[in-house]
Amino acid sequence: MLIVFAVFTAGFLLVRADIITEAPVGQLFVYELHREVFQREFEPFHKVFGQVYNDPMVFKCNKERFPDLPRWLRFTQRDAYDNGFLYGTPLPRDQGRNIIEIFVINKRNYETFKERLVINVGPAVKQMPYQAEFFIELREIEKVLPAAVQAEIKLDIQNLWRTSRLEFVNITSALDRGGRVPLPLPGYFEGVYVKLGSDQPFSPCMLRLETAEHQRECASGGKISGDCSRCTNPINCITWCKSTLFDLSKPVPPAPLPTVGSGVLAWGGEFSPPESPPDRDFFPDYIVTVIVPLALVLILCLILSYIMCCRREGVLKRNAKTPDLQLYHHHTIQGDASELRRMAGGDRRTADRPRQCLQPLLMAEQAMAES
Repeated sequence: MLIVFAVFTAGFLLVRADIITEAPVGQLFVYELHREVFQREFEPFHKVFGQVYNDPMVFKCNKERFPDLPRWLRFTQRDAYDNGFLYGTPLPRDQGRNIIEIFVINKRNYETFKERLVINVGPAVKQMPYQAEFFIELREIEKVLPAAVQAEIKLDIQNLWRTSRLEFVNITSALDRGGRVPLPLPGYFEGVYVKLGSDQPFSPCMLRLETAEHQRECASGGKISGDCSRCTNPINCITWCKSTLFDLSKPVPPAPLPTVGSGVLAWGGEFSPPESPPDRDFFPDYIVTVIVPLALVLILCLILSYIMCCRREGVLKRNAKTPDLQLYHHHTIQGDASELRRMAGGDRRTADRPRQCLQPLLMAEQAMAES
């Protein structure tokens, strides 16, 4: 009975319905992976005495049968104790069905859980010919993707744009735009670019961004006189000099067609090949690369030969400096060793008595002392 219950529980955890969501073309798509939702999936294995662990989790996302995500979709998760986010803006060529596999890894016991997210990318729902991009310096990408923070930013932009018909087009980290990685200290942020669009024209305040006076003030780095942005939350304040307007309502003139020629190349005259290069004397190079190294090797060989052959001490000179007692010991070592072997291997009664190696020298010294 327990085995059947375990199999049923495992099957219930593994077999789930796919999560289906829609993503219109040209609008920002954000899907938040909540840790507490997946924590319940591990609950039967983590519940101990009525307590559920707050385990760290890591999300791994990829397109089904592919090693990575679709080109328009990105994933971010700052820490194992933070939620993950799938976000991006699909283009018209990305329409279709995207099946995303989400693997949840429990970092406490390394158990895994798999879920499928189906994203149906459909045609554009709203036409947004007027778009504007703003830079928020005191934000990071994970802190801007939640819906509550997006609502705060949109409210500030609505007051600036003077319209409530705004939609997010894209959110990009400054690191993806070539920004520098901030220091891991409080008060340093990577920065975020937010792009919004609307079917309403820009406000007169926003049109100041395209004036030559505004560009000169931003280039000089001085005080900006035309900044009319307001922010209810100080960390949501935009950088006015890094704001850009995109007016897509004006038709883009087509590129000029290439001029069709006659197909015959113009006469360029007779071909004049370049002259041969002047003769070069390679003898100096030969001296530097061959003669000089050989001369150095020869000098080193002569020095080494002199040290090895002419600076030797010699046997006679060495013996003259060595005391007679030491020389006598040196010459009698072999004989004494043979005598010891003979005494050790033979009968002690038949072996010769050991000779005193120092007796001749002692007698000679005694004779010199008496004289």
